[in-house]
Amino acid sequence: MATAAPARKTRAAHLGPDRRRPQVLDAALRIAVDEGFAAVSIASLASSMRVTRPVVYSCFPDRGTILGALLEREAELLLTSTLDALHSATGDDPEQVFVDGYRALLTTVAQRPDSWRLVFDADADPETTRRVAEARAVIFDASTRWIAPALEKWWGTADLERKLPALIELFVSSCEAAVRVMLDPGNDLDADDLAPLYGRMMSAAHRVA
Repeated sequence: MATAAPARKTRAAHLGPDRRRPQVLDAALRIAVDEGFAAVSIASLASSMRVTRPVVYSCFPDRGTILGALLEREAELLLTSTLDALHSATGDDPEQVFVDGYRALLTTVAQRPDSWRLVFDADADPETTRRVAEARAVIFDASTRWIAPALEKWWGTADLERKLPALIELFVSSCEAAVRVMLDPGNDLDADDLAPLYGRMMSAAHRVA
């Protein structure tokens, strides 16, 4: 009696480099957040993705290119979400406008915490520092264009032009502080808890200015 031939193993569907690149960057993000940038390597990525090193090399030529692409992707996502949060804060009630802005920002943190941790919690990296500084400058400029007319409209802030740099720095720093609180493992406050807290504080600070 003839024995049946052993069943062939089904090979995983082949993914070309274009479809595989986002997966490589997702794996790099997880490793960078969990273990630091130094732990990101072709070998660690291949192991994490359960593929061979040539598969990773087919997507990116080297480790440096991977890290550069990761930082570019995450910085763009965070900048876009921050500007969207800023632009969503509109209305005639100053306190509510600030609260709505913080809620929109912190909701994006809850949706993509690892992306924000890459910026705030990952080990220091010169390229990260440079990209964060560039994004901060864009946010600073956008905040100025939003807050300056609002302060004039709501409170007629005296000597506004001279005070504005300090007020914008206060606002941007408070946004960064709120994000850090959201990312703190010991924190049990969510976006709906923190938004009124920061919104009321910043509304009051800008009002008394």
